[in-house]
Amino acid sequence: MSRVAVANHAKLSWLLLRGAARRLSGRANGHPVLRWPLLPLKSDRLVIAPQDLRTADSTRASEIYSGRFAFAGKVVVCDGRSIFEMEPPSDEWATALHGFGWLRHLRAAESGITRANARALVDEWITLRGSWDPIGWRPDVLSRRIISWLSQAPLVLQDADVRFYRRFVRSLVRQVRYLRHTAGDARRGVARMQAVVALAYAALCIAGQSRHIKSTTERLKQEIGRQILPDGGHAGRDPAAIIEILLEFLPLRQAFSSRNIAPPQALLNAVDRMMPMLRFFRHSEGTFAHFNGMGATPADLLLTLLAYDETRGAPLSNAPYSAYQRLESSGGVVIMDTGRAPPIEMSLEAHAGCLAFEFSSPKQSLIVVNCGMPGIGREDWRQFARATAAHSTVTLNGASSARFVELATFRRVLGGSPMLGGPEKVTVTREDRPDAIVLRAAHDGYAARYDIVHERTLILAADGARLDGEDLFLDAAGGAQVTTTQDEFAVRFHLHPAVKATRLTDGHGVMLMTPNKEVWTFSAHEDRVELEDSVYLAGSEGPRKTVQMVIHGRARSASRVQWSFQRTGSPASPGAGTTRRARDEEEPRLPL
Repeated sequence: MSRVAVANHAKLSWLLLRGAARRLSGRANGHPVLRWPLLPLKSDRLVIAPQDLRTADSTRASEIYSGRFAFAGKVVVCDGRSIFEMEPPSDEWATALHGFGWLRHLRAAESGITRANARALVDEWITLRGSWDPIGWRPDVLSRRIISWLSQAPLVLQDADVRFYRRFVRSLVRQVRYLRHTAGDARRGVARMQAVVALAYAALCIAGQSRHIKSTTERLKQEIGRQILPDGGHAGRDPAAIIEILLEFLPLRQAFSSRNIAPPQALLNAVDRMMPMLRFFRHSEGTFAHFNGMGATPADLLLTLLAYDETRGAPLSNAPYSAYQRLESSGGVVIMDTGRAPPIEMSLEAHAGCLAFEFSSPKQSLIVVNCGMPGIGREDWRQFARATAAHSTVTLNGASSARFVELATFRRVLGGSPMLGGPEKVTVTREDRPDAIVLRAAHDGYAARYDIVHERTLILAADGARLDGEDLFLDAAGGAQVTTTQDEFAVRFHLHPAVKATRLTDGHGVMLMTPNKEVWTFSAHEDRVELEDSVYLAGSEGPRKTVQMVIHGRARSASRVQWSFQRTGSPASPGAGTTRRARDEEEPRLPL
């Protein structure tokens, strides 16, 4: 067993042991005997309410008022009983219910009925689940509820009597004190950051908690240092994490100012670094790139956050710490993953997509994508979505470039499956020329198993209307050519479901038509290209059937695969019967 493998197994054992200890600690903290110190102080009262930047839908208020609760693709109708007495149809549904994010929909309705409904539901939760609930008192859910109760306090407390006000604050303070002891149990990454943010909100918004402002601010600084990279990306390498954290950081920054306290410099710097990354991951048509757990783009939230971007400058082209590259010319955009796996404790959502890319056209059509992750039912798709085959890159022998610890014990204790192995060495070179942008990258994720290094070169033309690519298979030991017999490769290009693909008669190309009637020709040059089934998981309406273009071969006999995307004009040209000779004249070989 290699030294790296031994180190990974040691890290996994420690991670599992620490996770189990935290679960036991959480159960112990929830025992009635240990909850007595959590009584509130008489001076506890709310002084400010932070802003909620998430979009609200007033039409959902009537559903909630009628006892119909729809979360995570499941619907539960109360039928005269309290919603908190109902059996949850899934953990995802229960997480959304106990997180109370849906209070913002009641606030959007702006009526006395919805305010009374909000108070009644909060009061029911305090009565039925205010002492303990295995999901409701989980650190990640508890954090969301504290943030929701504080931000929606004007809704809940308007017209409330003194008795309810005290009951509400008493429960809120008790939850904050419990979170202060258990925030470290939250999963590393966004959940841990939200727990610290919830404590910071509480220290600023509740008068009796103001003595914790200094210690909580220090805790916030430490977590920012662990998670927010120098280029503004997130240590977990999930673009969605940037959106989620900014939705908390921007109101938190304002909350400090509202209390006449200077926001910590670490918070201000983090916001300044993260804002450009919103534009970095954004395609020409507005969709976020689908890497490492990113699902459907929350367009409304993204536009809200972009409104806070004061610089509004051009996006970065190179994110070296996050390990992504962006190529943009005349509106054509290519985004490529050039990174290793994140640290094991933050790899629970990470994907094996090294050297995968996405491509959107100058006329704002998404063409090449990765499968992404669905918004609901993520556990059903997780194993497929994280595999290399679900990305627009190369797979060798049907295997992923990294391994996942898909054991029920890890999913139960850690809330996910760690990623092991994968690329140890990723090299990247980039050249911005007047006529094109050239990006070359290589990774050794398959070297240990198959003695093969994958190198990919992308060339985006200055007009954004042509993308050339080359995939090389190199001997890991530095030999002249690949010698292993385990050398079957598949070069995959997953297409957005809105793109119509027609295979050309010679079998070496595909005609692509986008929704805005752009016509592109994909050419595999000497290689044959197949159209195979695929699924686009990141659609806002859920998983959608699509196709992928695949070039199959063996690295010993075909160590170099060249391909290109070329915008070709109207739907009538070129047709499905385009000859190989005509295309060769139109499409010169890759200029390396």
